[in-house]
Amino acid sequence: MATLISQNVVPKDRSEKPKRKALDEPSPLDSVQEADNLKGSDSVKPKKKKKERKESKEVVTEQEAEMKKLENALFGSLLPVTFGNDSEEVDEPNDDSALFFTDRSANSVLSVYEDDVVKSEIVGADDNAKRKPVWVDEEEQKVNINIAKVNRLRKMRKEEDESIITGTEYVSRLRAQYMKLNPATEWARVDSQAKDDTSDSDSDQDNGDIDTIFQTNEDLVVEGKSKLLPGLLEYARLVDANAQDPSHGPINSVQFHRNGQLLLTAGLDKKLRFFQIDGKRNTKIQTIFLDDCPIRKASFTPDGSQVILSGRRKFFYSLDLVKAKTDKIGPLVGREEKSLESFEISPDSKTIAFIGNEGYILLVSTKTKELIGALKMNGTARALTFANGGQQLLSTGGDGQIYHWDLRTMTCFHKGVDEGCITGTTLTTTPTGNLFAAGSDSGIVNVYNRDEFLGGNKKPVKTIENLTTKIDFMKFNHDAQILAVCSSMKKNSMKLVHIPSFTVFSNWPPANRNLQYARCLDFSPGGGMMAMGNAAGHVLLYKLNHYQHA
Repeated sequence: MATLISQNVVPKDRSEKPKRKALDEPSPLDSVQEADNLKGSDSVKPKKKKKERKESKEVVTEQEAEMKKLENALFGSLLPVTFGNDSEEVDEPNDDSALFFTDRSANSVLSVYEDDVVKSEIVGADDNAKRKPVWVDEEEQKVNINIAKVNRLRKMRKEEDESIITGTEYVSRLRAQYMKLNPATEWARVDSQAKDDTSDSDSDQDNGDIDTIFQTNEDLVVEGKSKLLPGLLEYARLVDANAQDPSHGPINSVQFHRNGQLLLTAGLDKKLRFFQIDGKRNTKIQTIFLDDCPIRKASFTPDGSQVILSGRRKFFYSLDLVKAKTDKIGPLVGREEKSLESFEISPDSKTIAFIGNEGYILLVSTKTKELIGALKMNGTARALTFANGGQQLLSTGGDGQIYHWDLRTMTCFHKGVDEGCITGTTLTTTPTGNLFAAGSDSGIVNVYNRDEFLGGNKKPVKTIENLTTKIDFMKFNHDAQILAVCSSMKKNSMKLVHIPSFTVFSNWPPANRNLQYARCLDFSPGGGMMAMGNAAGHVLLYKLNHYQHA
């Protein structure tokens, strides 16, 4: 192929000869030859000589054209590229301006010129569609660049002897070369709108306005961040939440306030502590000591105005955060329960449900702290959770069944068996109430679709069998993408379950960290933090990187 291209290269001495004026006008060399011929033979006429030369040139031209066609068929287009005048003229093989020069000195890279770039392939090639440059460098025109001196710049020459060009011309040739090597994609072209106008209107409605799709990334970022992916959970260990004042006994309750900054901790050392959570210092705010009640459970009311505390006693405490006043309530009138240690507060902050004796569930008004009703299960009551904004209550216990109660009528409207469960130990629902999870003393956790369960389908959506000891605590995070499952009977018995896929995060618990005996856990209102209390009196604090707000 190199020999074929080299056939078109004209020697340097021939390129300096003057152009022929016309085919029918003889050159000075022809005049000398004709004079010599006239001396030798007077019988040959000049017109006849001229006609014979013209015919011989036509034959040569036809042969060259035939050879070029064969070369194009075998090796592709090898025709010389012309610059400047694009008008069609008679093909003259001796015209030096129509020849192509291939520079082999720049690492055998073929030359690329801006004239080779098709205007339709350049974004904004149309004069009407061109945008004016925001800023023009006036120094470009004053700068001269020698493109023949540097090997990698020789490919930008238009002619063999070209060396010095202006800065503006240099920038233009660089852009043309870039567009030639990196053509624009179809969807990024400015003139692609003309093609889109011919498309069906239905497809335009489905795809949206192309001009406005990429003007903002707000929706894309929000949608991408709202979905938690399974497999690995991205988290970071922070300073312990109670590092400034650790507990001397097991931690039984941890909970974030609705503002996401205040955290309470409570345990068997009879102390209720409040901490300002920032992840760095976690400053302790206050400590409240209850001399007659080792705390089994403490919880904020959902409206954030009170804290309810209880232990293995006939009474319980109520702390008013606004008035900073602690009240002791009980025993409840008409009841003889010796322990009110387990309770749940309704999402509307109106009702407190305590677990009583012999399957009774005691309903107490949050405002008046008086008994307003009682519900009775067939077996013993072990776990409670509210649903439907506090209007319904779910309970489970010793008979292995799940009860659904309507608190407006104080009746049980549905009862179903928890599959594979002998004794239920804990219940929890998602904030929206569409899913609920039931844990048992065998370590099995069943996740149900609540509507299907009430409709008669008692099959769980997923059965989680990663723990082998009694389930003591479960908690959904705020958007129901994580379910935390704890068992206090074995070290590191805590799992975080990815709810959309119902798979356990493989990197939790941390391999290099001993969680001790996990007893309680809570997620911050925005999901950005997770606090876990253990039997050693420490509250471990973690940041969940997927969520941006605490």
